[in-house]
Amino acid sequence: MSNYHRVYIPGGIYFFTVVTLNRIPIFTGEDRVDVLRQAFRKVMVTCPFQIDAIVILPEHLHCIWRMPEGDADYSSLWREIKKAASRQISTVTNNRNERMVWQRRFWEHTIRDEEDWRNHVDYIHYNPVKHGLASRPGEWRWSSFGNAVSKGWYDESWGAEEPETISGMDCE
Repeated sequence: MSNYHRVYIPGGIYFFTVVTLNRIPIFTGEDRVDVLRQAFRKVMVTCPFQIDAIVILPEHLHCIWRMPEGDADYSSLWREIKKAASRQISTVTNNRNERMVWQRRFWEHTIRDEEDWRNHVDYIHYNPVKHGLASRPGEWRWSSFGNAVSKGWYDESWGAEEPETISGMDCE
């Protein structure tokens, strides 16, 4: 078994990549994306972390969370989100009684500073274009890009071409 070392900083800011099992495209329609949204809402009732940016693609998602002051246990939150979504998506289980929806692990990166945060927000919003699912970020429905535009973080035309700030970043 792998020995993962995760950084837990109370009140920290984290970038995550979470992938479906075998990269099967599960989140291809509004109904499945709504299941995931409901799972987030359910967990956020007990631990009100903030989502700065998110994109849901058919077989993975990226997001940035701000943990509440005094709380750093994002692993438990991901476990609960995955469980809540999985119960609505599949009844099939393996020999460990796990539903066959998600990869067991997730990838996280501790955001170091404002520039790091901005680069990862850009990465999240550009991701549908990177994967050929849209020609610009505003065309992808399951993203926080529209919200970011309304906050003045982006112009609506942003992302028709890969931004220099994320050139070479690979958080897949």
